[in-house]
Amino acid sequence: MNAREIPELFGTMVFNDKIMKERLPKEAYDAVRRAKEEGKPLSHDYAKVVASVMKDWAIEKGATHFTHWFQPMTGITAEKHDSFIEPFGDGEVIMKFSEKSLVKGESDASSFPSGGLRATFEARGYTAWDPTSYAFVKDGSLYIPTAFCSYGGEALDKKTPLLRSMDAFNKQALRILRLFGNKKVKKVTPTVGAEQEYFLIDKSVYEKRLDLVHCGRTLFGARPAKGQELEDHYYGAIKSRVSAFMKELDSELWKLGVYAKTKHNEVAPAQHELAPVFTSTNIASDQNQITMELMKSVANKHGLVCLLHEKPFASVNGSGKHNNWSISTDLGENLLEPGDTPNKNAQFLLFLVAVIKAVDEYQDLLRISVASAGNDHRLGADEAPPAIISMYLGEELDAILNCIESGSEYLAKEKTELKIGVSVLPPIPKDSTDRNRTSPFAFTGNKFEFRMVGSSTNIACPNFIINTIVAEELCQFADRLEKAEDFNAELDKLIKSTITEHKRIIFSGNNYSKEWEEEAEKRGLLNLKSTIDALPLYTDDKNVKLFEKHSVLSAQEIKSRMEILLENYSNIVHIEALTAIDIARKEITPVVIDYQAFLLNELKLKKEFGKITRSLEEKLLLKLSSLSEKFSVALDKLCDDVDGYNQNALNLEKAKYCEKVLLADMQELRDMADSMELLIGKKFMTFPTYEDILYSVKY
Repeated sequence: MNAREIPELFGTMVFNDKIMKERLPKEAYDAVRRAKEEGKPLSHDYAKVVASVMKDWAIEKGATHFTHWFQPMTGITAEKHDSFIEPFGDGEVIMKFSEKSLVKGESDASSFPSGGLRATFEARGYTAWDPTSYAFVKDGSLYIPTAFCSYGGEALDKKTPLLRSMDAFNKQALRILRLFGNKKVKKVTPTVGAEQEYFLIDKSVYEKRLDLVHCGRTLFGARPAKGQELEDHYYGAIKSRVSAFMKELDSELWKLGVYAKTKHNEVAPAQHELAPVFTSTNIASDQNQITMELMKSVANKHGLVCLLHEKPFASVNGSGKHNNWSISTDLGENLLEPGDTPNKNAQFLLFLVAVIKAVDEYQDLLRISVASAGNDHRLGADEAPPAIISMYLGEELDAILNCIESGSEYLAKEKTELKIGVSVLPPIPKDSTDRNRTSPFAFTGNKFEFRMVGSSTNIACPNFIINTIVAEELCQFADRLEKAEDFNAELDKLIKSTITEHKRIIFSGNNYSKEWEEEAEKRGLLNLKSTIDALPLYTDDKNVKLFEKHSVLSAQEIKSRMEILLENYSNIVHIEALTAIDIARKEITPVVIDYQAFLLNELKLKKEFGKITRSLEEKLLLKLSSLSEKFSVALDKLCDDVDGYNQNALNLEKAKYCEKVLLADMQELRDMADSMELLIGKKFMTFPTYEDILYSVKY
């Protein structure tokens, strides 16, 4: 594809603002714009016009079907396709798409997770068109982004709480801007750029690994001789097969209006990353779902498999999704932009301390927002932040906040240039602060990078929580400042007191260190090491009050989400345990038996020829015999404990059992299997090893 073709290609499969402006009557276009920008409902008459024009455009793009595209609590997207055809006359059809089909869809919701929001026999669910996210054509269907709710109006999806949180955030942010005399801004929008990490492996090795097929991660596998120690894969030259995949992925994403911008090799062998440009949180969330779907389908075309599990391989880096969160106005201003003199930028400082207070007071919710069985394997490892929530602001902002708290004058450091020591290189302006890659929630210039999000996570979840907790702090600030007799004096007091009360959450050192874990405990910070530690806090009174106050989630909706997440955790671990048993019995055990038989036969031959000294075969046999006995005991224990898994227990009890019993059993079984793998001859192995998988893409 020629670079000159990209502007013409971009968004060609999207029913975007440009297309609507060209094709809709002015009154209908204005109505859609008001619905999108101001939240005003679209009348049936205008919806009818939009549906007709959208259908004609979609058919021109090759669509024969349409689908309401939604994001249930399964963690992936859902779609049911209906054709445009309608009977007409004797054996004829016409292509029809009504306003009712656009605005509302009715789906059987009985098989989607509800967390107790409805009984199984209460099957009806509704999808409602989200006009803030553009429809698009893919694979011969018109995709209409929608919210998904129950018959009673409760949210059954990831999108609805996100949209509600954006409304809440806009309301409170506008209150703050009005206090600063800004009456021009009509809308404030949280924006996101989500960096997506993933693994690419050859399809042939993937199909031979039952654990990858069923679980998305390897349940067995000895550490490879060469992993990521040399760090030679990071930013390295991209292999031709991977490059071809990336080029096609970019092209497909650009057609769908996804701002895919950056691509590179990541640290671990076979690991890569894609990063988009910032856009509104709702659109960013939809586009990240599209990105993950296309990664898998495009990889398949190239004989590859894309792995989005947080930790598909032990001993090498897992994959995260760095959620870069910021705030923009409809006039294009970034409210987290410090400016040249951040110490004098009171509006910026107020938004900054609101985020600091939010992160400190709602550490539990931020941890919950990234809690999953997969992410538990990644958090705390060398490539990911620990489970302790903290913030990094950088040297300059740290110094400014310290001066505000102490009442001393801040003396800004003079901007310097980076001295590289090579005369032919141009001078490079040096940033005022370095970055901290170990921080869970780091300020990186004009945005916050939430680094704990897992690679397979739907980013709607962490973002509706960030939006809501910051909206709450802005609300508290506005309540206080609106009553102030002297706004500037009260503003100074508010910023200073907030720093003093919540500075414990700020940490600039090494988040991986044991010393920080001890220091965090002294500061009173939470250390929710696992999903099971975190999820029960979802329904704490303070959290229920928060979400209900801002109409983001009801108490019932919160409880349902907690139950769904707990059940999902249990199901994942239970499937992993059953898969581990299958592999242990049907693949590992026969290999061990065959290799022991081979060694015994070799040993027998040596003895027949009079070579009865302690041989290599005998040493290997002794080691394998000891390990295989322990392996057998561990397998029996896992089988017994899987039999003891009570499907009818409460979700929290099942989840605790899976964490404390099944995961521990699986680790013991793996330890024995991985130790035996290192002793067994290569030709006896029936499934690919880590070396085979991680280096399966050779060119």
